Amino acid sequence: MSDMFKGIAEDVKDKNPAIVFPEGTDERILKATVRLQAEGILKPILIGNKEEIFSKAASLNLEADTLTVIDPETYEEFDELVEAFVKRRKGKATKEEAEKILKTPNYFGTMLVYVGKALGLVSGAAHSTGDTVRPALQIIKTKEGVKKTSGVFVMVKGDQRYIFGDCAINISPDSNDLAEIAVEAAKTAKVFGIDPKIAMLSFSTKGSAVSPETEKVIEATKIVQEKAPHLTVDGEFQFDAAFVPSVAMKKAPDSPLKGEANTFIFPNLESGNIGYKIAQRLGEFEAIGPILQGLNQPVNDLSRGCNEEDVYKLALITAMQGVTE
Repeated sequence: MSDMFKGIAEDVKDKNPAIVFPEGTDERILKATVRLQAEGILKPILIGNKEEIFSKAASLNLEADTLTVIDPETYEEFDELVEAFVKRRKGKATKEEAEKILKTPNYFGTMLVYVGKALGLVSGAAHSTGDTVRPALQIIKTKEGVKKTSGVFVMVKGDQRYIFGDCAINISPDSNDLAEIAVEAAKTAKVFGIDPKIAMLSFSTKGSAVSPETEKVIEATKIVQEKAPHLTVDGEFQFDAAFVPSVAMKKAPDSPLKGEANTFIFPNLESGNIGYKIAQRLGEFEAIGPILQGLNQPVNDLSRGCNEEDVYKLALITAMQGVTE
């Protein structure tokens, strides 16, 4: 495990936060949560039928007896959750509808976070991104001043670490969206010990091409500079001009980035998703995330292709977000 995650584990361990895992019978979730519990880093709460979960754990030769398992069907405080959900949805769900909705693991788990039974939630091993994000947006909601949640990856290889966003949520962000993503990405970077130097990416560097797409990025950069003048940010930039000092000297010699950017904001979801996967598969970077940012409480989404290590690390990140906010 990299030094970054060792450091996160040490920081989180003293707080021993509770993190919800709605996919209690998933093998990867079980292996990771048993490990987290045994190491005393955090307190996993698994959602599902206790008999099914413990039976699955036994079939995997896992000692899961000390894990906390909550079954929505038998939860003693279920009625209180229903009442809180109806109130939170402000008339958009009846009591009967709420009872049905809260029998689904992601909604139930998200409500546990909302009412303070847990600090955060990790899901997505067996659910789509929408299944994880939708309950978070309806129940936990975005922070004051933040219009949309966004998804970033921490890209890690050895001592190298970078932030890539948005690679998960917003398909075609406008200039205001991009600016918001950049400001929130800077906050995420700081959580993980990265001093953010933000590059607003495009296929153009400082006017080398002109199009509505490049103008959007230029406008987004101006908005960030106005809203968060303390941040080091520049754009529009091609990746090489943002990352390679010798290229930066030729293409943008007056930029404060000087080819040392570490937080990269992609102009749309298509480029962000492609970019992080290229870095992951060709550059051999570990892609941790997507980490959802801008929410009142941390909820994070696994890839359905994740492994045990991905679950373990995203749980650490979720806990870290919670204890530092």
